[in-house]
Amino acid sequence: MSNEKKISEVKMIPLGGVGEIGKNMMVLEMGDELLIIDTGVKFPENDLLGIDLVIPDFDYVIKNRDRVKGIVLTHGHEDHIGGLPYLLKELNVPIFGTKLTLGLLEGKLKEHRLLKDCRLKVVHSGNSINVGSFVVDFIRVNHSIADACALAIHTPLGPIIYASDFKFDQTPIDGEVADFHKLAELGDSEPGVLALFSDSTNVEREGFTLSEKVVGETVDDIFRGTKDRIIVATFASNIHRVQQVVDAAFKYNRKVAFTGRSMLNNVDIARRLGYLQIPQDMIIDIRDCGSMPDNQIVLLTTGSQGEPYAALTRMARGDHYHINIKDGDTVMISASAIPGNEKFVGQTINKLYKRGANVIYEDVSGVHVSGHASQEELKLMLNLTKPRYFVPTHGEYRHLYRHADLAKKVGIPKENIYIADIGDIIKFSQEKVVKAGSVQSGNVLIDGLGIGDVGNIVLRDRKMLSEDGIIIVVVTIDKHGKIITGPDIITRGFVYIRESEELIEAATSRVESALKECENNNITEWSVLKNTIRKSLNDYIYKKIKRNPMILPIIMEV
Repeated sequence: MSNEKKISEVKMIPLGGVGEIGKNMMVLEMGDELLIIDTGVKFPENDLLGIDLVIPDFDYVIKNRDRVKGIVLTHGHEDHIGGLPYLLKELNVPIFGTKLTLGLLEGKLKEHRLLKDCRLKVVHSGNSINVGSFVVDFIRVNHSIADACALAIHTPLGPIIYASDFKFDQTPIDGEVADFHKLAELGDSEPGVLALFSDSTNVEREGFTLSEKVVGETVDDIFRGTKDRIIVATFASNIHRVQQVVDAAFKYNRKVAFTGRSMLNNVDIARRLGYLQIPQDMIIDIRDCGSMPDNQIVLLTTGSQGEPYAALTRMARGDHYHINIKDGDTVMISASAIPGNEKFVGQTINKLYKRGANVIYEDVSGVHVSGHASQEELKLMLNLTKPRYFVPTHGEYRHLYRHADLAKKVGIPKENIYIADIGDIIKFSQEKVVKAGSVQSGNVLIDGLGIGDVGNIVLRDRKMLSEDGIIIVVVTIDKHGKIITGPDIITRGFVYIRESEELIEAATSRVESALKECENNNITEWSVLKNTIRKSLNDYIYKKIKRNPMILPIIMEV
C-alpha cells in the first residue's frame, strides 16, 4: 500500500442502514481514496404516500466522485444492491461482488439500460482483491441468499470487518459453511482487527438462529401429508428455500410452476448461474396448472409480505390472471413479516382462509428461519474477530443499543463502541473512535421516474388530500377585481355534493361576501384574493364539520 505510512486514521461514513432496517450503504475513507460498500433501497412506510422506493442521499459520494475507487457488495438483497442503478447514473466505477450478487444486479441494470456501461467484476468467496489502495477480502458467511460475504478491508491500522447480514449455519443447504478460520485468523493477526461492523437485526433473539435444514424437514412433512394443490410464497431471492421446495416436489412427483415477476427473474438467473438445480421437465407454465391433477402441482409465488399487487395477494383477492384459491389448497408462507408489513400479511392470511385454503405460516409452523444471527452467533462473531472498536449496524436504534450491550458483555470497552447516526463521519485511530463531523445524508424518495422531486411539502399535501380531500374555488374577475362569474366550488374527497348542497351553498356565499369586500376596498392583488378565499372557507368549514380540506383558489382574469 503506497501511502501506508502517511495514514494514521481511517473514516467510515454510514449513508444508510443504521437506525433503520434497509437502505444499507457505507463509505470508507482512507487518505484521499473512497470505497463504497453496498448501495441499497428501503421500501416505503405507510406515511410515504405514493412513494415506490427510498434510496440514500448520494450527495457526498457525487461531490467526491473523483476519489471513489470502486464499489464492493456483500450480497444480492434489495436493501444492499437496489440503489445501485440510481447511483451508477452519476458514477462510473468498477463493482465487485460474488457471481449471484452480480447476476441479480445485472437484471436491475438491464431494466435501467445501464448494463453496457458498467464494469462488473466477479469475486469468489475466499479471495482478495485490490481496489485502488484498498485490499478487500471476501469472507464466506451464511444468509438467506446464496453467495453472501463479509468483507475485510485492510488498512494500516488493521482490517475493518464489515459483517453485513449473516448467520452461522452449521448445516447450510449448499454445504458452504461460513469461513470461521478466516475470521479467527484476522482476529489473531497483527495489529488485530481495527473495527467490526456487525448485523444487529436479530439481537433481541436469544440462542442461535435455526439452520435452513430445519425448514427442509418441515417442507418435506407438508408435502408428504398433502393430497391437494400446494402454493408456496417466499422471498424471490431466497434461492435455497426455492431449492428445498423443488427437491420436495421432485420427491413427491409434483410439477413446479412459478409466478410473480421477481420470482421468475430470480429463478432464471439462479438456474443460469448454477445456484438452482431444477430438471427442465419438472417446470410447467402456470397457464397449464388447470389441466393437471391438483396433487401433481406445486406453485412458487411472490407475495409473502402481503404486497398489494404481488401474486399471492391477487390470489387471495381472487383477481389473479391464472390461479384462484379454492377449498383444499395448502398455502405455505415461508417468510417472516418485515417490520411494518405485519398488517398486510395478516390481511392476506385472513383472505386465504376465507377462500378455503389451509394456511401454514411462521407463527404456527417451522416453515421459515431467519437469515440473521441471534445473540450467541453475534457473540461468536465478536469473539472470533476480537475488534478494537465495534459499530453495530443494520438495525433500528433499539437493535443497535442492544447489540452494544452484548458487545460489552464479551469484553468490548464502552468507550470503544460507537452507535452511529446516518451521515456520521466515524474516525478511527490507534487511540480512539470519535465523531469527526457529518455529511449531507438522509432519504431520497423515488416516485415513478422522479428521483428526489417529492419532499416533505408534497408529502404533507398528499396526506392532507388523503385525509380531508380538496375544495377548488373558481372565480372569474375583470382587471378592476370585479367578479364576473363564480365563485364556483368543486370538491373531491371532501363531501358528497348531492347530500351537502346547503353546506356548499353557504360556503359559496361566504366566498362571494369576502370577495365583494375586497372589491369594495379596491384589492386586486391575486395573492391577497386567494388568501381571502382560503380564510373565509377554512374557518367556516372547520366550524361546521371539523374538517380541514385543502383549499385551492383558481382566479381567472378577463
